[in-house]
Amino acid sequence: MSAKASGRTYRHTDDSQMAYYNNSVPLGENGRFYVTQSHLDVHYVSSDEGSQKIRSNPQVFEPQYCTLESSSGNGVYPTQSSTSSQSISPISGSPLSQHDSHSDHVYGSPPSVSCVTEVADLQVKLKELENAILGPELDIAYDSPESSLQANNPLKPDNWRQLLGINTGDLKEVIIACGRAVAEDDVFATELLLSELGQLVSVSGDPMQRLGAYMLEGLVARLSSSGSKIYKSLKCKEPTGSELMSYMTLLYEICPFYKFGYMSANGAIAEAIKGENFVHIIDFQIAQGSQWVTVIQALAARPGGPPCLRITGIDDSDSVYARGGGLDIVGARLYNVSQTCGLPFEFNAIPAASHEVYLEHLDIRPGEVVAVNFAYQLHHTPDESVSTENHRDRILRMIKSLSPRVVTLVEQESNTNTAPFFPRYLETLDHYTAMFESIDVALPRGDKRRMSAEQHCVARDIVNLIACEGTDRVERHEVFGKWKARFEMAGFRPYPLSSVVNNTIKTLLNSYNSYYRLEERDGVLYLGWKNRVLVVSSAWC
Repeated sequence: MSAKASGRTYRHTDDSQMAYYNNSVPLGENGRFYVTQSHLDVHYVSSDEGSQKIRSNPQVFEPQYCTLESSSGNGVYPTQSSTSSQSISPISGSPLSQHDSHSDHVYGSPPSVSCVTEVADLQVKLKELENAILGPELDIAYDSPESSLQANNPLKPDNWRQLLGINTGDLKEVIIACGRAVAEDDVFATELLLSELGQLVSVSGDPMQRLGAYMLEGLVARLSSSGSKIYKSLKCKEPTGSELMSYMTLLYEICPFYKFGYMSANGAIAEAIKGENFVHIIDFQIAQGSQWVTVIQALAARPGGPPCLRITGIDDSDSVYARGGGLDIVGARLYNVSQTCGLPFEFNAIPAASHEVYLEHLDIRPGEVVAVNFAYQLHHTPDESVSTENHRDRILRMIKSLSPRVVTLVEQESNTNTAPFFPRYLETLDHYTAMFESIDVALPRGDKRRMSAEQHCVARDIVNLIACEGTDRVERHEVFGKWKARFEMAGFRPYPLSSVVNNTIKTLLNSYNSYYRLEERDGVLYLGWKNRVLVVSSAWC
């Protein structure tokens, strides 16, 4: 579906008048994913220390709604005694989605899609597989891999772990073994391992325990999608828009990945438009527009007077909820900033998904210098593995035809686009281990705000990477080498980032933690945690 040429414009000139016009652009529904009910019944049980554990039982379910985003109100589960337990459904009651109506949460990403499904009864298949492997005389109760093993059972608790190649209590090994079993469609091993994993993870634990909880969520969702009949529903429940904004602010403050990306992009754009009088910035995911406040202030203070600035903001309907309205809110905010600074300003709104944008929407004018920003956005744009139209490369060719002064690219360094399930699963584990470790040093493990930020933002991406395929999987990252090839095929050449930008970011990192790493290679910046590169920032012309 292509969007019609459209825009919303705010103009600020010397007479301080603001003109406004509006045409509509069809809103896309990209960025959504679906999961379905599992045959696993997940139970959360409080220990004496207050941590939450997970158990799973095979069970036949009637069709019911499930919601990935109905998270708990305070990021932890209701306080329980060591003798009590709470039984909840596989998805809606998982670490990511247990809900408390008295919410003090504050962060999130765009609203997601829930689903309803009918799942085939796997008990018979499990029993048949058990008999085939171990003989009909062996009877295992699936509520725990070891709870009901008979005294004379040759398959002792430790033996099944040895057969599956894991060590008792080694969480990372269990996480990997779970993914391998699911990838190999090993139903028997999957049942045992998911139950084992549920005993080890906790959203209030250490980084691996928290990550394991969300990877378990993704595995359960993936398994449930194998049901014979899948129904899709838009039955969503999320924190309020103001809460989501507060979460976003928190994550921005405790994770330098985001500041790093926006600072490097702004630095490259500022270098490229020095001395220009008519500047047009095109942002393919403008969100709240916060990235451009400091740019407007810097341009307004430029020696010799400010330029005339136009910003084209592109964003689909997913951001409307968190923002509390359409792109006119962003335009009004940036207009007010520019008016305060005395900078002539115009805002052009394109409420559409990136793959719906075409040349006629951008309103390019003669004599203006064009800068284009792709910050954490292009990995959401479908490529040749999803659509025959290959919008990812089409957009790059379209932007190149504008002869832009600079194009900035900021992306996670991760190979999850076309990788098969198990390599993608391992890549997700590796990347987010580093990210969760970095969050762990910024806020205490018991901090409810941190739990909420992880559940409403980071966890959603993890579940999407593990549970979804095809067009439902919107998290499709590529390593920098692949992005470099795409830009070069579109006719771009590198635009090295300046030393001023590099030094500013190094100063930023020094205020966080010594485990952060910044490396520059051929004008490209790599930000990492310990030995893992997490984000890469580059510029092109």
